[in-house]
Amino acid sequence: MQKIRVGIGYDVHSLAEGESLWLGGIQIPHTKGTVAHSDGDVLIHAICDALLGAAGLRDIGKHFPDTDDEFKGIDSKVLLKRTIQLLSEKGYTVGNVDCTLCAQRPKLAPYIDQMEVILAKLMKVDVDDVCVKATTTERLGFVGREEGMAAHAVALIVKE
Repeated sequence: MQKIRVGIGYDVHSLAEGESLWLGGIQIPHTKGTVAHSDGDVLIHAICDALLGAAGLRDIGKHFPDTDDEFKGIDSKVLLKRTIQLLSEKGYTVGNVDCTLCAQRPKLAPYIDQMEVILAKLMKVDVDDVCVKATTTERLGFVGREEGMAAHAVALIVKE
């Protein structure tokens, strides 16, 4: 009997001049980047949280704590690969993932197709099973003031 589970993920990082901006596994040119223990990829972090939550494995901080030097500056693609391995150990595969990036600037539409390809490969699914969307907050809140970026993700996982 097939078992399906759903998880929700959310992540946020502040922005600062002189930092790199990594989203969906790619570096995006911008005047500001995320401040984080890892590379600060809010999109991948939200996806990891959604996947881990769906499998009942809690959250990204439990598995990859920002107090552990092993994860200092780590490429978040590595964290997603490890998350997929944790799911696999419990017998789950990814069904699909739907995500929303919240950023006032830069415009992210030119990068979304590339993000979806990278994310699909990392999660071992077809690119049609990954949807990345981007929105502004109409200059409202910390995202609108360009103090930070956020990402939301919903993931469906399946156990055959």
